[in-house]
Amino acid sequence: MRISTLHSSADTMRPATELLTKLPSPLKPCQNIRQLLSRLGTAAAKVNGSLAFMEVCGTHTMSAFRCGLKTVLPENIRLISGPGCPVCVTAQSDIDLMVGVAGLANVIICTYGDMLRVPGRRGTLETARMAGADVRVIYSSLDALAIAQKEPDREIIFAAVGFETTAPATAAAILEAHRRGVDNFSVLASHKRIIPAMRALLNAAPTTGLGVDGFMAPGHVSVIIGSRAYEPIVAEYAKSCVIGGFEPQQMLSALADLTELALAGRSALINQYPEVVRADGNIAAQKLLATIFEPCSARWRGLGAMDESGLAIRTEFSRFDARVRFSLVQPQESEPRGCLCGQVISGLAEPGNCKLFGKVCTPINPIGPCMVSSEGTCAAWFKYGCGGGAFAAKSKPQELLS
Repeated sequence: MRISTLHSSADTMRPATELLTKLPSPLKPCQNIRQLLSRLGTAAAKVNGSLAFMEVCGTHTMSAFRCGLKTVLPENIRLISGPGCPVCVTAQSDIDLMVGVAGLANVIICTYGDMLRVPGRRGTLETARMAGADVRVIYSSLDALAIAQKEPDREIIFAAVGFETTAPATAAAILEAHRRGVDNFSVLASHKRIIPAMRALLNAAPTTGLGVDGFMAPGHVSVIIGSRAYEPIVAEYAKSCVIGGFEPQQMLSALADLTELALAGRSALINQYPEVVRADGNIAAQKLLATIFEPCSARWRGLGAMDESGLAIRTEFSRFDARVRFSLVQPQESEPRGCLCGQVISGLAEPGNCKLFGKVCTPINPIGPCMVSSEGTCAAWFKYGCGGGAFAAKSKPQELLS
């Protein structure tokens, strides 16, 4: 199969080697939403049956619910949330490890705010802090390094999660700690790589029954890895990938392109975000990642262990690896009883299918990470309703969208 890449649906199909090397085009005004709805509706009306497209980005998840995107889609077009929330995909055993590390003597554990309330088998980082552990919320990996320099008699452990978007910042902190000779700083890394997860979903589809006709590819991750990274998904699985932005117009345009490609029986890679996503991505960030990390097998919530789906700190920087530094042993994997977060982030269930949702599991008393994270599907459902809040209140959502 020849992979074709477009910068907009108006372009003709050309070889990837031609369009993938183009410099980003100037920002073009979006079609208004009424036009995009008409275009999507026209294509959907010609589809025999239904189509399901998956977004694999937590920001897409929350943006779609916030603007009520699902309430205006044609009945035969579904947008499924996949494993795009970094907090949600973090394995339960990694959460348990973080909570356990927080209880070590003379340790300060630093992490991002979303991780504070994710439940483990022995509580959360928040409950560990209430019990006396020194747990601090930071906004940058360099904040943790600064704490290490200010408190040289304490061990500072940065519990780092996220995809290729946040991993370069973690790598930068490790490299800077190495340069400055900071000896009391280490990282408990749980970073993930998105392409192996997409492959795993598609490889398991014959068994799980997951039906995905294409992907709305993540904008933020794509800035780092580049549009070319999705070529294997198109070539090997015949699944279109459209890299889109986060505004309603941008998401609708991506869905329209995916629907038109499916209708035409074609698979293609379309970069609708050329202003920030280049073919080869951010080379400097990729080199930084390759300097500090190497791909490794990693466990994902709901997806299990996948080869090369994580990032491990290289041996030459192992003194900054908390797993090595403290001889940490990974706990056994154990999901909360009755929680469907694993199925939700795999696209196999919706929050409404979970008996705990909105009853036992709420933002005040979350059972799983999808209800905790600001990018979690369950949190979005709870806050905005199953279709989304902004549009659902209108009897004619198209008028609001125009």
